[in-house]
Amino acid sequence: MSIKKIIAIQGDSIKKINIKTDTTFLLALEAQRRGYKIYWYETKDLNFISSKLFISATEVKFYENKKKYFKIIKKNKFDLSKAKYVLIRQNPPFNMDYVTSTLLLDTIKNKTTIINDPTSVRNISEKLFSINFLKFMPPTIFTKNIKEIINFKKKYKKIVLKPIHGYAGKDILFLNDKFNLKKIKKYLNKINHVMAQTFLSGVKKGDKRVFIINGIVKGVIKRIPSKNSILSNLSQGGKAFKTTLSSKELKISNYVAKKLKQQNIFFAGIDLVSNYLIGDINVTSPTGLKNHYDLTGVNLAVDFWDTLEKLK
Repeated sequence: MSIKKIIAIQGDSIKKINIKTDTTFLLALEAQRRGYKIYWYETKDLNFISSKLFISATEVKFYENKKKYFKIIKKNKFDLSKAKYVLIRQNPPFNMDYVTSTLLLDTIKNKTTIINDPTSVRNISEKLFSINFLKFMPPTIFTKNIKEIINFKKKYKKIVLKPIHGYAGKDILFLNDKFNLKKIKKYLNKINHVMAQTFLSGVKKGDKRVFIINGIVKGVIKRIPSKNSILSNLSQGGKAFKTTLSSKELKISNYVAKKLKQQNIFFAGIDLVSNYLIGDINVTSPTGLKNHYDLTGVNLAVDFWDTLEKLK
C-alpha cells in the first residue's frame, strides 16, 4: 500500500475512546472503508529531528460494534509529512501543549493536508472568534474586570460567565439575584478573561449543534439539558434529539460557515439557542457526528471524506 494511503490521527489515548459517541472513531471507520491505514499518535509522540517532523506512530485497526474496538498492528517511527491526511482530533483544553503541536504541524502543512489547518486552529479562539458575529448573538462582553461584570449583571439581570478557553460546558457560572461577589472574584482569579452573556431561558429547551464541512452546513442535532441543569453538552448529561434549523438559524449558520471557510477551517461545529449564536465556534475537535448518525441515519463522516478527497 502506498504511504499516501495513510491517515495520521492526532488524538488522546486510544484506550479512552467511547465508541458509542466518538466522532473521531466514526471518521476513522469511514477512512478504513476507503482503504486507508490509520496511524494514531498523541502530542507526546511528535518529534522534530533533522528538519523533519516524525511521530512515534501506532498503526491501528478499528472494529465497529465490538467490545474490543481496536487492534494494534505495529508501532513505528513515521515521517508525518508522508501521510495523505493528518487529523487534529485531541480534545481541549487548548493549552500550551496544544499550541506547541500546531506550531510543529505548521512545518509540514505545505507537504500534506492537515484538518483543521494548524495555523487556523491556533489563531481562532473558540469563543473570542465570535466577536466577528456579535450581531447574531445575545448581549455579550469579554472581560476579567469585576466592575464590568457587575454593571453587565445590573443591566441584564441574569447572565452566564464562560471561560474564553473553556470546553465541554466546564466552569460555566450562572448569576442571578443571589450571586456571591466573593465567589465571582475567586472565579475570575482562576479563569481570567471570560465571556459574559445574557442568559437565554430557552437553553432549558436545548441548544442546536450545527455541523459545517468546508463552508457548507451539513446537519444539526438538538441537545437538551438534564433536569435542573442549563448545560446541554452531552458530556454534562445532555441528551441528543433529531431537529431542524429555522430560517433564521440557517441564515446565521451559513454566514458563520462562509467565514470559517475563509479562515481555512474545514470542519467545525457551532451552537445556537433560541435563534441566537451563543459564541461557541468549535474548530479544535468538533464532536456530535455519531449522535447525528444515530438519530438521522445520515453518516456525515461520508460527507467529510467525500469532500476532503475532492479538494486539490
